[in-house]
Amino acid sequence: MTKDVRSIIDKLKTMHGEPRCELNFTDPLELVVATVLSAQCTDERVNKVTETLFKKYRNIYDYINVINQELENDIRSTGFYKNKARAIKNITEEIRDRFHGEVPRDIDTFATVKGIGRKSANLIVGLAFDKPAVIVDTHVIRLSNRIGFSDKKDPDKIEQDIKKVVPEDMWTAFSLLITLHGRYLCKARKPECERCLLQNECDYRIGGRSDV
Repeated sequence: MTKDVRSIIDKLKTMHGEPRCELNFTDPLELVVATVLSAQCTDERVNKVTETLFKKYRNIYDYINVINQELENDIRSTGFYKNKARAIKNITEEIRDRFHGEVPRDIDTFATVKGIGRKSANLIVGLAFDKPAVIVDTHVIRLSNRIGFSDKKDPDKIEQDIKKVVPEDMWTAFSLLITLHGRYLCKARKPECERCLLQNECDYRIGGRSDV
C-alpha cells in the first residue's frame, strides 16, 4: 500500500514530540565521540559520561595526545571501552590527517573514515551540519520492514528505499522519529500496537502479526 509519509510523520510527532537525537552534543566532534560511545550502550549512560568527558577533551588533539589507558578509564562505564578508545583515537587521527582537523561535511566522504560507517556518517553530518540524511540504525531497519517502507535487510538498500518514498527535506526528521518510535513503542520483542497511531498504515499490524 502507498504510504502517506506526511501523515505518518505527523502521527509520530504526536506520539514522541519533535524529532531529536537523545545524545547530548554542542559541536560535530562531540557528536562523533558520543556516537562511538553509544554502541551497545544507552544514550542516557553516554550522556552521563560525556558531561564530564567533553569538559576535559575539547578538540581532536586532546583525544590524539592522551594515553590510551587514561581515555579508556574516562569512558569505561560505556562498555567495550578499549575498542571505543581505539576507535576515537583512530577517527580523530584520520580527521587530522585527511581533513585538516575538521569533521567532514559530506556523508559519502565521512563514511570512508575507518570506524565511522555509513549509519554514523548520516547521523553526524545530518545533525551536526543540518543536512538531509537517512539514518538507518537497528530501529529504522526493523520498523522500515514492519511499517512497509522496505522489504530489505541490508542498511544501504533500506536507505535507498526510504529515499524513494520520503521527501528529501524529511529524511532526517523521519529517521529520528522512527528511531524514537522503535525505542519507546514499536519494540523488537513486544511492539505496543494498541498504543500506536500508525495501525492503519502499518503492514505489521494490518497483517495480523502479534510478534516478531
